[in-house]
Amino acid sequence: MSSKLNRRSFMRDSLLTSTAAGALTLQAAQNDASAQGSSAAAPVPKAAGALPMGKIGDMEVSRMLLGGNLLTHFTHSRDLKYVYKLAGHYNTQEKILETMAVAESHGVNTLVIHTADGVMDFLQKYRYEKGGEMQWIICPTAEINDSMEAYRKQVHEIVEMGTDAIYLWGVRSDHLAATQRIDLMAKAVEIAKECGVPSGVGAHDLKAIVECEKQGVEADFYIKTLHHHNYPTGPKAEEIKNPYSEIPGYWCGNPDEVIQFMKGVEKPWIAFKVMAAGAIPPAEAFQYAFDNGADHVLAGMFDFEIAEDVKIVSSTLEKVNRTRSWFS
Repeated sequence: MSSKLNRRSFMRDSLLTSTAAGALTLQAAQNDASAQGSSAAAPVPKAAGALPMGKIGDMEVSRMLLGGNLLTHFTHSRDLKYVYKLAGHYNTQEKILETMAVAESHGVNTLVIHTADGVMDFLQKYRYEKGGEMQWIICPTAEINDSMEAYRKQVHEIVEMGTDAIYLWGVRSDHLAATQRIDLMAKAVEIAKECGVPSGVGAHDLKAIVECEKQGVEADFYIKTLHHHNYPTGPKAEEIKNPYSEIPGYWCGNPDEVIQFMKGVEKPWIAFKVMAAGAIPPAEAFQYAFDNGADHVLAGMFDFEIAEDVKIVSSTLEKVNRTRSWFS
């Protein structure tokens, strides 16, 4: 914990004493925000009512986490191609900072995101310039191969910037499991552990989690897709070929198998894609995830959706009917 605080203090002090060019960039951003009727320098409001918490390693983590895809414009919209551009126009950097502040003010204390372009810049700005306390669980997107050189370098860099936990990107773990390179999954997990942060594995394909458990990969937590198929564009049996295909519009090809397998997994589980990218209403999606074993739900949200989703999660947790023990 002290090393984490030291990293944060160092980064905050470094950013506060940045070069004149950096100051000009910040001033430009503030002018931009002012023109849009907001203030980049406004303090981050603290949570009025906290969400229930779980624990991953030493981290206290809210039962709902903020997803990063909408913020980085990686918006899953099936064949509605204009939605991607619409999200990009709406979620400017200042709107992203505002969205994080709104989430934090409602008790969402952790963000999950990948290292897309500009991500580390706005995360650091939010924490070290605006005083935000949002925790970061990040999946590096660096190449994974036998040397692990690029991956190790990126992990070390983002941990030094203040990342609170690392997980292996689901796109990578799905491929590694399919090609039987569980040894590289284990190396990725170990690299983050060496940096002193919780280290997890993300997956769309259940096989990745099965192999980690079977072969003793020492992940601290899992981030795994979970949603039912009872929605209009849900997949039919004959369509289930690729576990993260966007053609049929699903990202959890075998929810019943996931639920059954995860009953025997004694590690924290963050469920993602729980709304099947907006196809399943939040109340239905959150109830399904928590009832069927998820310890946390990861939700991509626009700023105007956060308050209502927090209320739904809080209400859901009061009437949850689980068949799996809580592991967070």
